[in-house]
Amino acid sequence: MNSPTVKHEGWLYGLAFLIAIAFRFIALGASPLTDSEATLALQSLALSRGESPLLAPQSAYILFTAVLFAIMESANFLARFLPALAGSALVFVPYLFREKIHPRPALILAFLFAFDPGLVAISRQANGTMFAVTFLLFAWAMWVRKQLIPAGILAGLALLSGPSLWAGLLTLGITRLFIQSMKPTNTENQPLLENSETPIENPQSSIVNQESPISSLQSQFSNPPISQLPITNPQFLLSFIATLLLCGTLFFLAPNGLSAAIASIPAYFSGWVAQAGIPPWRMILTFVFYEPLGILLAALAIIRAARANGKRAKRLTIWLGTALLLAVFYRQPVTLAWVIVPLLALAALELSRVFETRREEYSEVGIVTLAILILLVYISFTISNLGLNPFSQPATLPLIGTVNNPPLAVLISSFAILLVCIALVALGWSARIARLGATIALTAYVSLYTLATAWGASGLRYPDGFELWMTDSKPVQAELLLASVKDISEFSLGHDQSQPVLVVGIDSPALEWVLRNHSVKVVSALDPQTSPPLFITPVMDNPGLPAAYRGQDFTWRAQPQWEITQSTDWISWLVFRKLPAESETIILWARDDLFPDARSSGQP
Repeated sequence: MNSPTVKHEGWLYGLAFLIAIAFRFIALGASPLTDSEATLALQSLALSRGESPLLAPQSAYILFTAVLFAIMESANFLARFLPALAGSALVFVPYLFREKIHPRPALILAFLFAFDPGLVAISRQANGTMFAVTFLLFAWAMWVRKQLIPAGILAGLALLSGPSLWAGLLTLGITRLFIQSMKPTNTENQPLLENSETPIENPQSSIVNQESPISSLQSQFSNPPISQLPITNPQFLLSFIATLLLCGTLFFLAPNGLSAAIASIPAYFSGWVAQAGIPPWRMILTFVFYEPLGILLAALAIIRAARANGKRAKRLTIWLGTALLLAVFYRQPVTLAWVIVPLLALAALELSRVFETRREEYSEVGIVTLAILILLVYISFTISNLGLNPFSQPATLPLIGTVNNPPLAVLISSFAILLVCIALVALGWSARIARLGATIALTAYVSLYTLATAWGASGLRYPDGFELWMTDSKPVQAELLLASVKDISEFSLGHDQSQPVLVVGIDSPALEWVLRNHSVKVVSALDPQTSPPLFITPVMDNPGLPAAYRGQDFTWRAQPQWEITQSTDWISWLVFRKLPAESETIILWARDDLFPDARSSGQP
């Protein structure tokens, strides 16, 4: 299992990269930017136009995206291009740690990174979170491999990535403190992913693998712990400072980018006391709904580590628990990215040894696996039926009697039958056959669910659905609004981008982004003495201006009503990504003389 090489390893990492690209780049610009995404994209657009806006503390995203906008044109696809590219490159991180976690688990981890729903969702957001995760993990890998110049460059880029970096560093720092406190006082410092063999890492051996004193000394001198390498190394420092100065200022074209990077420290810690954020229970639901495969396999790995004293799995468990606690109480879904990394590392370790079936057990395990899969598919259809008909009429079921919600009763009965079948197999054949069959069936089923969830997290399955990774909602009719503005502009002036647009009393950077190719001015109230050609307001009956206007309403944002959401609504969300929502309506007002029919009839 832990062989030094894997056949066609390079090609397999390339396949993982292609899968990651597919999930992250297909229809990347189809959905409009949210307000939080548009805030950063507008700053990049202003830089590309030669302006000097006040930058948010995510310098890497803003500055590098501004280069794309300057070279090509501003678009939703380009606004999300670099985070998606960084998320795709994350699949190569396990290769750099292959000596620590062994080639096969590292390759499995690369594929888990490629289609993980949480990483897919974060990679398709226009912000610096994925920059922070990718650059920090690459910097750590280069540091472990003693390639200090690349480590310095990547560490500099990580520092420019924004507040998410400090969430990762705080998680790793607390994890290291826990690990150090659990060690004997005479034990040397070791990295989080120590390259030590234990029974959990090599289940094919029944004897604990112990190093001789000579080999132990050789490993210490040939591969010293990371803590023994001085951080004041001139190669590391020079590359780190040069990256900050050059990339943080966009080669001195945007000097305030460096100060924005430093501002990421107070920006992160202010998030602990800020009122904005989602409740901890929604953070836990996000984790559970999007990461069932990682949770299943990581739970098995943790149980195995507790029984066999697996050091590496225990370190990853501490990392996972620390990251999960910090993310839940920080109340921002993007911080769950630091939970996903150790979760999938544990899952990869377990998945590399879960299929340890002997040849003589193939038929029994296959029968059990097939039977459990059939039951799981039936349970899926039952859940879908609940999503379609959450309030069914009472009915009389055999052996049960009258029930108020027949689909729910059928669902509970299906789970009971599943547990009884596993218990009968364990009693009739063997507990090993029942365990292997249940594990393989659950892994296959949850893997399919994970693929479907990753596709849904990309926004391709339900474009108007609600994904828990987004803290703000997407504009609903952005394309329709823009098309109306373009049509009116072309009718009146002969060019679809020539008319200016006034935004009145609406705080929505996403609206400014949609109208970015027009001259947009945002004001708090209308001047009653003016008659602008086009303006957008909240719902009102009459603008009360001297000229006559025509208005058209659009649904702009739809915000889920979490306070009235019930358990049946969550089943509907699980199947169709639909929740009770409250819509925000805005009105586009156009002066009457802009329309061809008004001009032909001679109206003023």
